[in-house]
Amino acid sequence: MKLLLVEDDERIYDFLKKGLSSEGYTVDLAVDGEEGLHLAKNSDYEAIILDIMLPVIDGLTLCSIIRKSKNQVPIIMLTAKDTVEDKVKGLDAGADDYLIKPFSLTELSARIRALIRRRHPLSTNDNIIIYKDLKININTHEVSRNNNTIDLSATEFRLLQYLAEHRHQIVTKLMILEGVWSYNFDPGSNIVDVYIKYLRDKIDKKSTKKLIKTIHGVGYRLCESE
Repeated sequence: MKLLLVEDDERIYDFLKKGLSSEGYTVDLAVDGEEGLHLAKNSDYEAIILDIMLPVIDGLTLCSIIRKSKNQVPIIMLTAKDTVEDKVKGLDAGADDYLIKPFSLTELSARIRALIRRRHPLSTNDNIIIYKDLKININTHEVSRNNNTIDLSATEFRLLQYLAEHRHQIVTKLMILEGVWSYNFDPGSNIVDVYIKYLRDKIDKKSTKKLIKTIHGVGYRLCESE
């Protein structure tokens, strides 16, 4: 997934680009508003992280221009200004979220994931999750793919539900351990790999288009293969 980072502070953009890249994102960098505008116009991004204080074109103006072009890409604004008036200006310019410096990479990542989930909603109806030809009933724990019933253990079901709720996102083994098992395993344990294999054997083995993708060195993602 591609992100656009528009930031002119070398310390900050170096830290953010390395951190977000380690989570599996492809990060394009612009160091002024004009370059950011060019990239936003000519590439598709899952989200834009945009500093307010930028040379050439400031962040508020850039955000307004992007929105006037009918581009609804999620935008998170970064700023050292923390007054209510400053927040209102950012949101009125078209930003979806507003993060005050200094902030943690963990918080920024969580906000990016939330905006991406909002942009790619799952089809749901009465606790039924539908993704492509996969159907998951949260209440009854019934699962089917292309209308063929799939029997899963309780742990396999929790893992599939977690992947579906974080669709299109890369989830690390640590995230899966915390989200599915709810307690700490030895980080060196292969329990996640074992259950991903179990799940693949039941979900993907009989289908030409695989849904569970390995992002080598990072984690896993639920997305339809080409």
